[in-house]
Amino acid sequence: EVQLVESGGGLVQAGGSLRLSCATSGFTFDDYAIGWWREAPGKEREGVSCIRSSDGSTYYEDSVKGRFTKSTNSAKNAIYLQMNSLKPEDTAVYFCIAAYSDNCIDPNYWGQGTQVTVSS
Repeated sequence: EVQLVESGGGLVQAGGSLRLSCATSGFTFDDYAIGWWREAPGKEREGVSCIRSSDGSTYYEDSVKGRFTKSTNSAKNAIYLQMNSLKPEDTAVYFCIAAYSDNCIDPNYWGQGTQVTVSS
């Protein structure tokens, strides 16, 4: 059974930082693109960051470039999202995802999500 379990969300003031973690199991970690999506209130889900298994390249959504950094620990089958200089518009539920064939725009697996709230 595939599982992706996020942790680390919470309430933070604008300008602050949070680090999200995602523990994964049930699939071959190195065979999947893995990353983060988010869903803000009243908006569609959007991809935040994704690292491709084929070449290790990482995609970041334009609004988070320079502020968010994604990392992985293959030994632990875990991924992380360091979020700095947070803005109120970053408020969303953040989902850990895994996508076969590096198809980051159409993930196969989703975590349950973790809430991030940034106050102004």
